[in-house]
Amino acid sequence: MSARERVRADARQAGVHVEEVLDRLAATGDREVCAAAEELVRVLMDFYGAGLARIVDRLGEDRLAALLDDELVASLLALHDLHPEDVDTRIARALASVREDVELLGFDGSTGTLRLRSAPSTGCGCSGAAEGPSQAVEDALACFAPEVTAVEMAPAEAPQPALLQIGTRPQPPARVL
Repeated sequence: MSARERVRADARQAGVHVEEVLDRLAATGDREVCAAAEELVRVLMDFYGAGLARIVDRLGEDRLAALLDDELVASLLALHDLHPEDVDTRIARALASVREDVELLGFDGSTGTLRLRSAPSTGCGCSGAAEGPSQAVEDALACFAPEVTAVEMAPAEAPQPALLQIGTRPQPPARVL
């Protein structure tokens, strides 16, 4: 696993792990402990967010721009609403980082749903079923655009068939007797 893949996996796993711990605490039925744990997470998020905001302010736009391709930095900036790019730009950055051939159909910010279409396959094109996004696409979106909470894949457009030109058959040369 490359360093880039580890960062993506680590950032995603950290969020999943926090949710799992909070769920385990909620399952105990002790509302006071659960509320305290959720408050602790909020306080820490506010604290780290304030520190990150100060760093962003002191770095300035030019120096911050050099960090926007880093998945972990981008994820933290987006999580704390400090990322200077809008969500559409970050979605495009995420899709470009995985180098998969997908077409962006649109993003519904009210539902968090991103619609993509995979590139036409080189096969017969007869399956017609839309597959889900790859793990790489999901991980990149989680890092660069955490606002995306669901990805819908539209079926790939069928490749245009090659035209077969039908013409008259060449006449055999005349035979001399």
